[in-house]
Amino acid sequence: MPERITSARDVARRVGLSHTAIQKAEQVGRIHREEDGSWDVERVRCDLIASAVPGRSPLATPGDATPLGRLTLARLALGIEAQRLAIDVKKGRLMDIIAANARIDEAAAGMRDAVLNWPARISGQIAADIGRDPHLVQTILQEEMNALLLEVAQWAQPVLRRDALGAYGSSTFEVKS
Repeated sequence: MPERITSARDVARRVGLSHTAIQKAEQVGRIHREEDGSWDVERVRCDLIASAVPGRSPLATPGDATPLGRLTLARLALGIEAQRLAIDVKKGRLMDIIAANARIDEAAAGMRDAVLNWPARISGQIAADIGRDPHLVQTILQEEMNALLLEVAQWAQPVLRRDALGAYGSSTFEVKS
């Protein structure tokens, strides 16, 4: 049968803490009295160990042996990761998704314009080489270029992906075979 004590001072002596520490732990809900008002010393010791903050409590087990220790370690790791990301943003290694999409759109628009302007630039040279009308060569080249761009657009269509929170936002290209 578990040892039951009615005095908080006796519990403090047996657990190895001060009476004030036992009172504070009871006030914040880390430990509880039994229904009859007595203390179960082993349960109090287990509850105190499970909720002890490593480095602050003499009862705390080192590292991540308790749930509170694991949570403290996880919070520390998240803080370090947030600092690393902030440094990466500051050094320019990371950028906002909106800015990245804007830069991609600018590059894609430049490439598209270069491809669409190519028939007008080159048709005169081709027409001179083959001895045909430059306007006819340009028209044929533009029709073929537009057909090619439509084919490529159907071949690689953007697919919206959900992020970890379930929101749409990032897109990747899925290649159809």
